[in-house]
Amino acid sequence: MKITLKRLHTYFYRYSVAFFFILVWPILYFLSRKQSRYKYINRFRRVIIFLSTTVSGIFFRVKYEEPIDWSRTYIICSNHTSNLDVSAINLTAKNNHCFIGKEELLDNMVLGFFFRTIDITVNRESKISSFRAFKLATEKLKNGISVVIFPEATIPLEYPPKLSSFKNGAFRLAIELKIPILPVTSSDTWKVLWNTGSQYGSRPGICNIFVHKPVETAHLTLDDADTLRDEVYEIIKQKLETA
Repeated sequence: MKITLKRLHTYFYRYSVAFFFILVWPILYFLSRKQSRYKYINRFRRVIIFLSTTVSGIFFRVKYEEPIDWSRTYIICSNHTSNLDVSAINLTAKNNHCFIGKEELLDNMVLGFFFRTIDITVNRESKISSFRAFKLATEKLKNGISVVIFPEATIPLEYPPKLSSFKNGAFRLAIELKIPILPVTSSDTWKVLWNTGSQYGSRPGICNIFVHKPVETAHLTLDDADTLRDEVYEIIKQKLETA
């Protein structure tokens, strides 16, 4: 009975996302016709996320290590255990930003729209695709658009999830462009909805998100990429252990 209710909640949440997406679709379509309007698409994504999570009883409690200057450009790095992590960061980041995600998301009705417009897809099995994705990310960062990267590259398969090792692409990019890393710890989104919710379902609840102070990279060289990666990994790992 409990599992059935959780699965029903998952369906309700998914259909609420689709409902609010369709509701604002005419506006999104208008904005998508010119790249100069793309910056407004992210605002409507935030509206869709806020409405769909709220009616589903899902809320986000965000805490900050220190006030964040959202006028700056960041590479935002978070652990990844749930599709709700995207929602959490979208609601938390107060600047213009985009996500890097797997190209399979193009097949999703809602996510596909955003990945065809403002976000970046990547086939992680293809070095050429990865190169193109990071080249596009470089262009966006240079244009003042923050980029959200989940350095684990995928949601861990084990349940409960454990923090996986980080890929170093985000950290090399941060050093090359002298862009600060903004670590974000998603403590318990997986307890509300793990992965896509297809296996264990979901439930109403509060997700706790912690935004750490930025890690500056201006003084680093590419030889420090692994050290930077490990530093950010430890920041998130320690927060997860004390959450």
